[in-house]
Amino acid sequence: MMTGVVTANRQAVIELTLRSTSGQVTTVEAIIDTGFNGFLTLPLPHIAQLGFPYEGTVSAVLGNGREAVLDIFAGTAVWDGQDRDVVVLGVDGDVLVGMALLTGSRVILEPESTDKH
Repeated sequence: MMTGVVTANRQAVIELTLRSTSGQVTTVEAIIDTGFNGFLTLPLPHIAQLGFPYEGTVSAVLGNGREAVLDIFAGTAVWDGQDRDVVVLGVDGDVLVGMALLTGSRVILEPESTDKH
C-alpha cells in the first residue's frame, strides 16, 4: 500500500520511487492527475539523472488544451513494492502520475475541508 497527502492546494501527492538504469533508486514527489491518461511525466533533468533511454516522440494535448510534442523515455517505477516498466514523458513541469500507472490500484482520497462555513 502507498500513502500520500492532499495538499492545501487540493493536490493528491505521493512519494514515488524510481529505479535508474544502473539500479539506483530515487524518490520524487508526484501529483496524481486523473486527467492524464499516460503513466508518468518527469522533468528532463530527472530523466537524464536516471538514465532512462529515449524512445521517440508523441503528440499530446495538455491540460490547458495546448498541443505539444513530447519526448518519450522507457523507465522503471517501484509501484506498491514491485518494479513496473513505465512510459515516461519528458516535460518542463511537475512530476505527474497518470491513469495508466494507477490502473489496477485502489485510490482513496480524504481531502479536508478548507471552507469556514
